[in-house]
Amino acid sequence: MKFFRRALLATAVVAAIAAPLAALAQDIKPRLIRFGYGLNEVSNQGRAVKLFAEQVEKASGGKMKIRAIGAAALGPDTQMQQALIGGAQEMMVGSTATLVGITKEMALWDTPFLFNSAKEADVLLDGPIGQKVMDKLQEKGLVGLVYWENGFRNLTNSRRAVTKVEDLDGIKLRVMQNNVFLESFRTLGANAVPLPFSELFSALETKTVDGQENPYNTILSSKFYEVQKYLSVTNHVYSPWIVTVSKKWWDGLSKDEQKVLIDAAKASRDFERRDTREEAGRALADLKTKGMQINELTPAETARMRDKLTRVNASIAANVGMDLWKDTQAALAKLRSGK
Repeated sequence: MKFFRRALLATAVVAAIAAPLAALAQDIKPRLIRFGYGLNEVSNQGRAVKLFAEQVEKASGGKMKIRAIGAAALGPDTQMQQALIGGAQEMMVGSTATLVGITKEMALWDTPFLFNSAKEADVLLDGPIGQKVMDKLQEKGLVGLVYWENGFRNLTNSRRAVTKVEDLDGIKLRVMQNNVFLESFRTLGANAVPLPFSELFSALETKTVDGQENPYNTILSSKFYEVQKYLSVTNHVYSPWIVTVSKKWWDGLSKDEQKVLIDAAKASRDFERRDTREEAGRALADLKTKGMQINELTPAETARMRDKLTRVNASIAANVGMDLWKDTQAALAKLRSGK
């Protein structure tokens, strides 16, 4: 029995030192990595950043440590992107929509009603088309690692239920600082106003804007129900997040260090998508209990919206490049045909 206990203890000791020794054998230096994000710590974004940090620390034998900085403390997405490009910050996760001014191909993901389901989004984002778009960032000083899910976006406002296109007339709607979003909602009749996410709650509270559009999870975690009465389920855009790294900093990492970050990013992506999808169902139910008045757009009204946005889609196709646009449409057609 004593021998058995000793054997067990020996096995435990070997296991305990194996991971650090493996890391020692690799080319990994002590590093403190600032990872900025916009939402708060208890959001789906915050939970996934935490898992990413744990994975990095574990795989590097404790040498690489992530300093997670949430709640837009390092500034809005646009400011963090510039900090990454300049090498003043190492990592972030943010919306693909705010990258359009840097890499025009990112506008592909802003196409209204592009995806019919999260599964379609996963296949395209994780496949050759998603990689091709992500690779374009390197020309501008950023490295894309993986796409996370923000989710299908829906409308909220404090004035009236949006049940048809005409209900958007005159509603002052906050949108991201992105031309496709501005053009789309202006085409649908709203008074679209670009505003950083960090300023949104206070703008809604003071009625500087009437409404906004985001996935259920963000509406709940940001407590927009406190300042918004109506939620219209439109699913008008599937919104990805993207984990990016400063290229200036990335190029100074060893292959082993890069692998630690890539592997952790993939693990965090899979966790974040599961977490986000589970939370979305709970969030919608929760928003009902918080007193929001919820309505779903009918398929006929969705089709009317889509038809109105034909010109916007044509402009996106021209902007991202016809080859990329055609490849995307062909991949979606193949998915939908089941081939």
